[in-house]
Amino acid sequence: MVTQATRRYDLRGLKCPLPALKTGRRLAGLKPGDVLEVETTDPLAIIDIPHLCQQQGHVLLASEETATGHRFTIERGAVLTSEAEG
Repeated sequence: MVTQATRRYDLRGLKCPLPALKTGRRLAGLKPGDVLEVETTDPLAIIDIPHLCQQQGHVLLASEETATGHRFTIERGAVLTSEAEG
Protein backbone atom coordinates (compact mmCIF):
# COMPACT_ATOMS: atom_id res chain seq x y z
CA MET A 1 0.00 0.00 0.00
CA VAL A 2 1.37 3.39 -1.02
CA THR A 3 1.01 6.21 1.52
CA GLN A 4 0.41 9.62 -0.01
CA ALA A 5 2.30 12.63 1.28
CA THR A 6 0.36 15.00 3.51
CA ARG A 7 -0.39 18.38 1.99
CA ARG A 8 -0.84 21.39 4.28
CA TYR A 9 -3.46 24.08 3.76
CA ASP A 10 -3.34 27.23 5.91
CA LEU A 11 -6.80 28.78 6.23
CA ARG A 12 -6.10 30.71 9.44
CA GLY A 13 -7.78 34.10 9.53
CA LEU A 14 -10.65 33.14 7.21
CA LYS A 15 -14.23 33.26 8.50
CA CYS A 16 -17.17 30.92 7.87
CA PRO A 17 -17.98 29.65 5.28
CA LEU A 18 -14.60 30.11 3.55
CA PRO A 19 -12.61 27.42 5.43
CA ALA A 20 -15.13 24.70 4.52
CA LEU A 21 -15.58 25.92 0.93
CA LYS A 22 -11.84 26.17 0.27
CA THR A 23 -11.21 22.78 1.93
CA GLY A 24 -13.84 21.17 -0.31
CA ARG A 25 -12.30 22.69 -3.44
CA ARG A 26 -8.80 21.63 -2.46
CA LEU A 27 -9.94 18.05 -1.71
CA ALA A 28 -11.73 17.88 -5.08
CA GLY A 29 -8.38 18.52 -6.77
CA LEU A 30 -6.61 15.67 -4.96
CA LYS A 31 -6.47 11.97 -5.81
CA PRO A 32 -8.37 9.45 -3.66
CA GLY A 33 -6.23 8.51 -0.67
CA ASP A 34 -4.32 11.80 -0.63
CA VAL A 35 -4.14 13.44 2.80
CA LEU A 36 -4.79 17.12 3.46
CA GLU A 37 -3.94 18.86 6.74
CA VAL A 38 -6.02 22.01 7.24
CA GLU A 39 -5.28 24.75 9.81
CA THR A 40 -8.13 27.11 10.78
CA THR A 41 -8.92 29.80 13.33
CA ASP A 42 -12.66 30.00 12.60
CA PRO A 43 -14.56 28.47 15.55
CA LEU A 44 -17.33 27.21 13.24
CA ALA A 45 -14.85 25.06 11.30
CA ILE A 46 -15.10 22.40 14.03
CA ILE A 47 -18.68 21.87 12.83
CA ASP A 48 -18.36 22.69 9.12
CA ILE A 49 -15.30 20.65 8.13
CA PRO A 50 -16.41 17.34 9.70
CA HIS A 51 -19.83 17.88 8.08
CA LEU A 52 -18.14 18.51 4.71
CA CYS A 53 -16.20 15.25 5.07
CA GLN A 54 -19.34 13.30 5.89
CA GLN A 55 -21.32 14.82 3.02
CA GLN A 56 -18.59 14.34 0.39
CA GLY A 57 -17.27 10.93 1.45
CA HIS A 58 -13.90 12.00 2.83
CA VAL A 59 -12.32 10.48 5.95
CA LEU A 60 -11.61 12.79 8.88
CA LEU A 61 -8.47 11.16 10.27
CA ALA A 62 -7.87 13.65 13.07
CA SER A 63 -9.32 16.82 14.54
CA GLU A 64 -7.24 18.60 17.13
CA GLU A 65 -7.20 21.93 18.92
CA THR A 66 -4.12 24.10 18.40
CA ALA A 67 -2.88 27.20 20.21
CA THR A 68 -4.55 29.44 17.61
CA GLY A 69 -7.46 27.34 16.36
CA HIS A 70 -7.95 23.87 14.97
CA ARG A 71 -6.15 21.36 12.75
CA PHE A 72 -7.95 18.74 10.64
CA THR A 73 -6.31 15.80 8.90
CA ILE A 74 -8.49 14.56 6.05
CA GLU A 75 -8.08 11.70 3.58
CA ARG A 76 -9.64 12.36 0.21
CA GLY A 77 -12.46 9.88 -0.37
CA ALA A 78 -12.75 7.58 -3.37
CA VAL A 79 -15.83 9.23 -4.86
CA LEU A 80 -17.32 12.59 -4.05
CA THR A 81 -21.08 12.62 -3.44
CA SER A 82 -21.69 14.83 -6.49
CA GLU A 83 -19.60 12.49 -8.66
CA ALA A 84 -21.57 9.46 -7.48
CA GLU A 85 -24.92 11.13 -8.24
CA GLY A 86 -23.93 12.19 -11.76
